[in-house]
Amino acid sequence: MEGHSEELPEYSPNPVPTCSRSLDCEHWYGHDWFSFVVKSRAADSSGIPVFLAGDTITGEVRLNIGKTKTIKGLKVTISAGTRISVQQEEIFLHKTEPIWTPASSKETKVIGQRTYPFSIALPLDVNIQHDSNAAKTRFLLPPTFDEQNTPLYITYKLFVIARRGWLKFNTELSTRFVFFPDTVANPPSPLRTLAYAGGRIFPGPDADPEGWKVCEPVEITGKLFKARDVSVQCTLAIATPLMCASNSPIPLLLTLHGTDVLALDLFARAPNLQLLRTITIGSEATAVDSKKILPWNDYKFYTSITKAVFWPHEGGAGAEFGRHAIPRTDEQQAVRVLRGEIFVPTGLGQSFIFPDFTCRYSIVLLQPKVPGFVPASAPLEPFEDPLLTECVTITMSNAPGVTLSSQIPPSYEAPIIEGDYNIMSRLLLDNIHFSTTCRR
Repeated sequence: MEGHSEELPEYSPNPVPTCSRSLDCEHWYGHDWFSFVVKSRAADSSGIPVFLAGDTITGEVRLNIGKTKTIKGLKVTISAGTRISVQQEEIFLHKTEPIWTPASSKETKVIGQRTYPFSIALPLDVNIQHDSNAAKTRFLLPPTFDEQNTPLYITYKLFVIARRGWLKFNTELSTRFVFFPDTVANPPSPLRTLAYAGGRIFPGPDADPEGWKVCEPVEITGKLFKARDVSVQCTLAIATPLMCASNSPIPLLLTLHGTDVLALDLFARAPNLQLLRTITIGSEATAVDSKKILPWNDYKFYTSITKAVFWPHEGGAGAEFGRHAIPRTDEQQAVRVLRGEIFVPTGLGQSFIFPDFTCRYSIVLLQPKVPGFVPASAPLEPFEDPLLTECVTITMSNAPGVTLSSQIPPSYEAPIIEGDYNIMSRLLLDNIHFSTTCRR
């Protein structure tokens, strides 16, 4: 914004802002003679304003002028941009609406108390030319992204500007606000919905094939205690839909099959299944192929969000997995079936895809961390080559009318993983020179 800025003190957005379904929380900004009030979905007026995609931001400008001032007009602007490390912010949204325009030069002389209502609509999406040789592409507006120790930002701002007279700077008030796409997860299968409503254990893939994604089996191979070669087959089933909001469980079923009973028992005690966040920056950030080799100045940053909890499945093995059923042989003791759950922590940010900056989530099965076991292959970066990867989408809210309750037994506790959020040091150490090509 050009001209003299009387910007309010910086706010640090709450990483877990409480969002109401009504736009009735009032926030006041300004000083004695020039101020504005804006209504938002925030739960507390002392916090930063919160809006959803498609909201119309409304409020009013308040003037309280004791000595005549020249004001040639009032306008409201919303602006949004991305910034990576110390680089200049790339603006992807800039929209202005007039609030008041004087009908004559006489009306520009303002004194006394006046109020002027305003409104400006937040769009659902934006057209961006990601490549100078390509046509513009439509993207949904991304959510606010502002994490401690992370030099990756998506910020939204609201400006109210008073255009002043000749040779005078414009007077500007501004505030940041939190923006969320109003994404909603699809409902679970009818059978699992009934199980949630009745507080019952939900049926497995064989009884409810619509309610599960059964992944192709994978093999865990290696040496146990430096003496014996072991091979264990793993089949993972993930409850569908593969999307949910934060503070929600993702049910799992895991079967282990092999001829080495000791290896099965050891692996069954320590399955290494995690919810992984992948942030990609660069020109190929929007690529659908997550394994695509990135250009030298594109980066991926992995963060373990949480780890799955598993416990013995009382229903046994075999028929639970339908078309991927484990063969019933004389070695039925060499089968272990586990129920499990990944609990998505409260406040986890939504998935989004945006030019040069994407945030994706996936469930990954890694090599088990078992004393005495050495896997046949161990990549330097385990998240680059997991045994199994299944993408999931984190939304703002779950399907209406469905309460997803955790079924983790009381004697089990979800582990806490301290993620590596210090992305800034990696960018600086690598001396990244990142050049964006976004154009409005």
